[in-house]
Amino acid sequence: MTEPRMTTASDLNVSRETFEKLELLERELRRWQAIKNLVGPATLTQIWDRHIVDSLQLLDLAPDAGTWLDLGSGAGFPGLVLAIAGAERGLNVHLVESNSRKCAFLRHIARLTGVSATIHETRLETVVPTFVGKADVVSARALASLAMLLDWTAPLLKAGTIGLFPKGRDAETELTEARKKWTFAAEILPSLTDSEARILRITSIESHS
Repeated sequence: MTEPRMTTASDLNVSRETFEKLELLERELRRWQAIKNLVGPATLTQIWDRHIVDSLQLLDLAPDAGTWLDLGSGAGFPGLVLAIAGAERGLNVHLVESNSRKCAFLRHIARLTGVSATIHETRLETVVPTFVGKADVVSARALASLAMLLDWTAPLLKAGTIGLFPKGRDAETELTEARKKWTFAAEILPSLTDSEARILRITSIESHS
């Protein structure tokens, strides 16, 4: 069964132009999915809630961000959605993805929508050091455990970057595990799309050692 299409630009608090670009992203994802297998097939019936709105909600958590670094961008969630929705306020989004077919999709959508999205087709370890002191926000969705994400992004977070990491029902467990190595400030924020999910806002990180 497909999801009900009740979502409108007004519902999402975005402009009509932004909403049309998000619709374009949805259409192209469905078209490419048949050949490229960009997202989990089971999520195709919930593209808006599961992917687009779930990504979009991060934008309001960093309203003053100018440069956003998204790690493991996959098919563009959240990075590409943020680039589309943040275009009107001049948000510059960098998407890091090592999978070539997914990068091809990201470039395709960036061209079609004309958004400011830079795609880095490489491993995140090579990109993160170049953004120390330059990225206002770093995000990663469904990429790795919080402990591993902090290992990767600590240089950014120590320099003042805000970490926004969507997590599922095990968010508290991941926080406990990550605190075995790191001391950090964490806000646990509710998700608009899943009552059991959380968004972790991480700042002020220091290693125990």
